[in-house]
Amino acid sequence: MTPATKLNLIIIGNGMVGHHLVEQLVEADALEQFSVTVFGEERQRAYDRVHLSDYFNGSDAETLALCDADYYVRHGVTLRSGEAVTAIDREAREVVTSSGRYGYDRLVLATGSYPFVPPIEGRERDGCLVYRTLDDLDAIRSAAEHASNGVVVGGGLLGLEAANALRGLNLDAAVVEFAPRLMPMQVDAEGGELLKEKIEALGVQVLTERATQRIEAGERSRLRMVFQDDKVLETDLIVFSAGIRPRDELARACDLAIGERGGVVIDDACQTSDPAILAIGEVALWNQSIFGLVAPGYQMAKAALATLLGGETRFTGADMSTKLKLLGVDVGAIGDAHGNQNPGARMFRYLDPLKQVYRKLVVSSDGKKLLGAMLVGDNGAYDTLLQYYANGIELPAEPASLILPNTSDAPLLGPGALPDTAMICSCHNVTKGGICSAIEGGASDLAAIKGTTKASTGCGGCATLLKSVVDFELEARGVEVDKSLCEHFAHTRQELYDIVRVEGIKTFSELIEKHGAKGAHALGCDICKPAVASILASCFNEPITDAAHIPLQDTNDTFMANMQKNGTYSVVPRIAGGEITPDKLVVLGQVAQKYALYTKITGGQRIDLFGARLEDLPAIWGELIAAGFETGHAYGKSLRTVKSCVGSTWCRYGVQDSVGMAIKLEHRYKGLRAPHKIKFGVSGCTRECAEAQSKDIGVIATENGWNLYVCGNGGMRPRHAELFATDLDDEALYRTIDRLLMFYIRTADRLQRTSVWRENLDGGLDYLKEVILDDSLGLGAELERQMQHVVDHYQCEWANAIDDPEKLKRFRSFVNDARPDPSIIMTSERGQPRPAVTSSH
Repeated sequence: MTPATKLNLIIIGNGMVGHHLVEQLVEADALEQFSVTVFGEERQRAYDRVHLSDYFNGSDAETLALCDADYYVRHGVTLRSGEAVTAIDREAREVVTSSGRYGYDRLVLATGSYPFVPPIEGRERDGCLVYRTLDDLDAIRSAAEHASNGVVVGGGLLGLEAANALRGLNLDAAVVEFAPRLMPMQVDAEGGELLKEKIEALGVQVLTERATQRIEAGERSRLRMVFQDDKVLETDLIVFSAGIRPRDELARACDLAIGERGGVVIDDACQTSDPAILAIGEVALWNQSIFGLVAPGYQMAKAALATLLGGETRFTGADMSTKLKLLGVDVGAIGDAHGNQNPGARMFRYLDPLKQVYRKLVVSSDGKKLLGAMLVGDNGAYDTLLQYYANGIELPAEPASLILPNTSDAPLLGPGALPDTAMICSCHNVTKGGICSAIEGGASDLAAIKGTTKASTGCGGCATLLKSVVDFELEARGVEVDKSLCEHFAHTRQELYDIVRVEGIKTFSELIEKHGAKGAHALGCDICKPAVASILASCFNEPITDAAHIPLQDTNDTFMANMQKNGTYSVVPRIAGGEITPDKLVVLGQVAQKYALYTKITGGQRIDLFGARLEDLPAIWGELIAAGFETGHAYGKSLRTVKSCVGSTWCRYGVQDSVGMAIKLEHRYKGLRAPHKIKFGVSGCTRECAEAQSKDIGVIATENGWNLYVCGNGGMRPRHAELFATDLDDEALYRTIDRLLMFYIRTADRLQRTSVWRENLDGGLDYLKEVILDDSLGLGAELERQMQHVVDHYQCEWANAIDDPEKLKRFRSFVNDARPDPSIIMTSERGQPRPAVTSSH
């Protein structure tokens, strides 16, 4: 077809969905039939709006862009950025902009949506902003430079994203939601209450059932919000993120059919009431529904492409299941998560208020099919539940086993159990069968699969599932899956550990020289350096501050303290088992007073001192070490704490001396470096006051000795520890822990917690018992020797550093100036110092 006979196709909107249609046109060679012009209202070309908050974490418009700068030119598509369409002349088949009129044969509306701002008096005041585009984020960043706090109006998905953005700008954040709970579309009352607790624990104030009457000038802050009960909240800026509305003004003005509550009405072919005009994405109303996720928009784009080319693909609705991490909190919703669309449905609920985990299943009346699910606090079961739902797989005889903790008979659907029709990537409609076809077509690694199928290039929520399917299918075909640690080492962490141990390699430079990948850079990278540092420390326990090891450490390990938000550091001395003498308590108080430190008693039964300046760290630790303290290793991937109750010494229920055992265990394993941090708990009876069953190593007293629990953890993905051995005497307890921890250190992947390591072990807990308790591999004595070497070579890293003038040279804010960092400014709160929020932070 010659250029003169090509049909003119105009796409209004250069967002994610409009750009995806362009990609579909390119891949289908449709540009031989159409001359394509895209109008984008924003000055930037299409960018990833799903990860918009990354803009505050170092990403820029170019990083977020969905294509190369020359993509449109290279494919012969005309992109008119920063040129808004102001009208559509359907009779003349032209669109109108400030620059002129452009004729079309076919027109696609991909105008998306705009943020809804409730009709609140005063909403137009300076400091009232929205959260939708890069320009909006620039405005928020600018306003934050002169603010100390901010409020988000709207507690849905976008509202919590906006709250996270405010926190990223070092503002005290609050969320105001009209509904009785956060994320009312995704979670129920129980889930909403738990979500609120978790988000408030992160320092974000949550106000639900609050209707804002007006916004006026504040007294202490720039603005004051007045609620329906006349209560007020003062803030420096307000971000409206209370939902979206379709950008249907162009369609309204040219008399296209519009839904009662907005949105351009479309049929299954994405055609509007004018056959020459199509609509896709958030502007489109299909079957009385507007879809606010990117995956349905992409599916509409595929249907629109078929309509333009005479194909048969149609839009038939979309699964709105979502897996999110908001402010670091997992939230998942699958299908009919509320259970109100299926009369007769039955529900199973699991709530752990201590670990802050809520799970809910909605199943058919006969208990055989999953109709919906809800997860708050832990999305670990999301992929499995989604496959049960999406593929109609029959549920196990006990459906509750899918959401209960420590249920060994809960069948997790591995890649081999999924049918070829299983949807892996809903953004791009990629099934397991499609992945297998790509592999058969020559794609031999994850990158190639992504390039061929586009899987996991949308929202990215399927990344973990995709990798497991790809690895499984490649291995099933006899293809060796590359499990290299990074580009510098063609080995796994476990293989590197064995190499270091067998060859006695003690430095990174020797390891990379002898075993680095071909052409590997001698300096390594942020993946291999800390991994090798951990391996070397686990094997030989040499001071991490030695000159050969310092280049491998991150900031926290380099300065043996955790860096805080304002550039100061925390000081965390070891308080073994939580036991401390009055004299040592006095010393901690004196040091905190002398150096103006904030003091906090932690959940791990220690006293943390915050706000230490870098140049003061050696002096602080000098005084603490002189008083008998040593480093608590709070900065390292190592043993952190051994929590204990008071045990038989004081408690009338205690059957063993839990404090004494906790102190012995902490002194035995202190300084032990591992793939991830390790925590212990020791309880003096089954009342479990030390919460040992939520720790990597849990010890609970019995009348006959100690019961040992292993591989639990708290954190963002809590796991209950599992009973491993019973009625152990002291020596058997030490021996069993020695073997288990050293086997974990030898075989775990980098940054892998004991719980995840245990989950990934072939044979599970039974296999681990065979190796550790029955010595099935004949490694017992060797593991014990290795642990004893670590124990025998322990030394306090801070004591080692303050005796070495060369090591102390690092503790200054500026290389060429001994003065302290002037940008660190403190204020007072509740009688203690805390970081002041300034425009420079």
